[in-house]
Amino acid sequence: MEKFRVRGGARLLGTVQVSGAKNAALPCLAATLLTAEPVRLYGLPRVRDIVTMEKVLATLGESCQHENGTTTVTVGAIEAAHAPYELVRTMRASVLVLGPLLARRRHARVALPGGCAIGARPIDLHLNGLVQLGATVTVQRGDVVAQAPGGLRAARIEFPRITVTGTENLLMAATLARGTTVLRNCAREPEVVDLAQLLTAMGARIDGAGTDTIVVEGVGELGGASHRVIPDRIEAGTYVAAAILAGNGVRVQGCIPEHLTAFLDTLRAAGARLEVESDSIFVPGQGERLRAVSVTTAEYPAFATDLQAQFLTLMTQAEGESAITEAIFENRFQHVLELKRMGAHIEVAGRCARVTGPSRLEGTAVMASDLRASAALVLAALVAEGETIVDRIYHLDRGYERMDDKLRALGARVERYNPGPYQ
Repeated sequence: MEKFRVRGGARLLGTVQVSGAKNAALPCLAATLLTAEPVRLYGLPRVRDIVTMEKVLATLGESCQHENGTTTVTVGAIEAAHAPYELVRTMRASVLVLGPLLARRRHARVALPGGCAIGARPIDLHLNGLVQLGATVTVQRGDVVAQAPGGLRAARIEFPRITVTGTENLLMAATLARGTTVLRNCAREPEVVDLAQLLTAMGARIDGAGTDTIVVEGVGELGGASHRVIPDRIEAGTYVAAAILAGNGVRVQGCIPEHLTAFLDTLRAAGARLEVESDSIFVPGQGERLRAVSVTTAEYPAFATDLQAQFLTLMTQAEGESAITEAIFENRFQHVLELKRMGAHIEVAGRCARVTGPSRLEGTAVMASDLRASAALVLAALVAEGETIVDRIYHLDRGYERMDDKLRALGARVERYNPGPYQ
């Protein structure tokens, strides 16, 4: 099993290029199921979750061809409708194929995704919405079986709580439903807007993406399209955090800073020096230590839960006490025990972690528990004394494209290695 070996203390300098957004690319790949024509997607990151989604599409009769940064998705002669558990269990976003399959092929069998390291994340909102669109939905032997032999019909649906993948799933399903569907209390994330832009290019009629109300006028069919996915705001935020911790002048290039407004505002409140440009964020050498500030995660455009772990690592190096409240997921402080093993002073009570800094971090062996926790541990390793071994970096590879290469290009001492089965 591959690990990272990180030798702390190196100062980062240079430019790091942000990859395409994994969380935008996944629903865009699922959307290709809505048409019989080829769809070309530009800038998809080559990360584990994307490879998994492409395998899911392959089981459904689609092929993905890669050439010079372009992924072309084409439907084959056989159009299957079963996404099996062995794939779905490795990535919960696989459930995004449910809405498109039901809308165009009128039946779908998708394995229930099961548990998750950072919380339950049930798909009941997806299923209830599809029922309102006219589908019959049952659970058989661990699979969601959905049918709409006469096609989906429009509905007025209000989500009882905000759900990103639920919004995306029903948005895709509604594009081919008869009539005009109104979705309320929708997620407003940039990734939802990006999906809507692809669907519009395919011929969908959508209004309101990026607001809490989306109106979709169903059409008879969708066609092929070309689309470039947006940059990954979470990757950009992670490298901004790395630059604040260990940088002597780092430019995070190819991002959309307005997607990070809440995060950047919080960093400024902590005393971080940032220079924001149209498509980049320059982080000069900081000079002074950060001030502790408190934050609560919430749905976009507020502070993103996917940046909580990285910000918590930042606060271990800030002066004073900060309270970091996780309001989205119920089990997203698994990185805390590993950071404490490195010397961080953190106490968790329920959904709040109290961090007292600055802490002197020491390198040791740590274990990643999820995607963003693994990034937080790598950030801590950059400023820790000595050597840190980060185990289970397959979590990191789910969402960060070549992080070790990108950090090394900035001057970090990071090595990926496979110690063998008995080490």
